[in-house]
Amino acid sequence: MSAGLDAVGVAGNPHSPIHRLDPRTKVLGFAAITVVAVSTTAWPTYVACALTLVFVAALARIPPGVLIRRTSIVLFPVLLVALFTPSAAAKALVGALSAVLLGATTSFPDVLHALETLRVPRVLILIASFMYRYLFVIVGEVTRMRAALRSRGYAPRHALQVRALGRVVTALFLRSYERGERVHLAMLARGFDGQTPRLGTLTLRPADALFLAGLVPVLAVRFAA
Repeated sequence: MSAGLDAVGVAGNPHSPIHRLDPRTKVLGFAAITVVAVSTTAWPTYVACALTLVFVAALARIPPGVLIRRTSIVLFPVLLVALFTPSAAAKALVGALSAVLLGATTSFPDVLHALETLRVPRVLILIASFMYRYLFVIVGEVTRMRAALRSRGYAPRHALQVRALGRVVTALFLRSYERGERVHLAMLARGFDGQTPRLGTLTLRPADALFLAGLVPVLAVRFAA
């Protein structure tokens, strides 16, 4: 589980000015950059968005290798799209990089807390929080099931031998469903009422206003294009 968290968790310098920003500021800022990129077809705007994100990554001291590794999940389809519609590829890259920077500079619980204070529907926040918490549990279950198959010499060489995967998927679904029921009953027994308790409160500071003000030139490029 720790290895999975390291692959998607906070990166760079946790004491950088970007990491210390209020999570609401980062959610709004990166969302604004994404919306600006998606709502235009002007390449100067794409360049301005990309340069802004690169500057933010430099302030947060996030290594380029981390950014490339975390955006690699969309790089291949983006390259295919770029062959036909370069503008759509640019939009996708800006959006992916914005999401990666948000995740690299803000812990997932802080992101959820920010969304909660921004009045995002609570049911969506609960779904995201439980998915994040138990995704690694399910991945661990899949890893153990794969190891069990390999220990029994499972090495399919043609399509007819892949039927075992269907049984594995079925077993995984049933185990996940049963585990979810047990977790839900355990949470109700501990007084869970749909609210996620928070130890601290979010506070906006002058640095947050400065960060948002720094995005104004990007908006200016968008409307001037």
